[in-house]
Amino acid sequence: MENAPVKIKKIKIEEIKLVGFRVLCPGDQYIKEIPKASLGLENRRSEISHITNSNRQIGAFRVEESTEDEDGYWVCMEVSAFKDVPEDMVTLTVPAQSYAVYRHQGSNREIVKAYEDLHKWIETSGYKRLKARWHLELYHSWKDPDRLSVELCDTIE
Repeated sequence: MENAPVKIKKIKIEEIKLVGFRVLCPGDQYIKEIPKASLGLENRRSEISHITNSNRQIGAFRVEESTEDEDGYWVCMEVSAFKDVPEDMVTLTVPAQSYAVYRHQGSNREIVKAYEDLHKWIETSGYKRLKARWHLELYHSWKDPDRLSVELCDTIE
């Protein structure tokens, strides 16, 4: 399996609205704090109105943030409208963008390697990473940090 070809594709995702939690912590703590926020969101999913897909959580972040308000990692559910948002949750609108997408299945500790493969593909395919834009992680399985199923979506042009 280790020598299997990397399956990466380019897709466009239309504007999406997200509701959830913003995680802000020292860089080395995200590997612990994101799963905690994800479980907290899972436990409170019923409080979020207008969820478009209850079987998927979405992580959002910027590689190069330009303001303090953009720093951190958002653990969210996609919604069709921002109505009746719980008081302690945040909203985020991600504009339509093109992404290079890599499907990672396995431990959250292996995501760094998956991103290395994704970034190498972007470079060799002639695309440019847009680090100051929102990047997404589409989680299809998130309850066990050692057994994730996630599409890593790196914003490109």
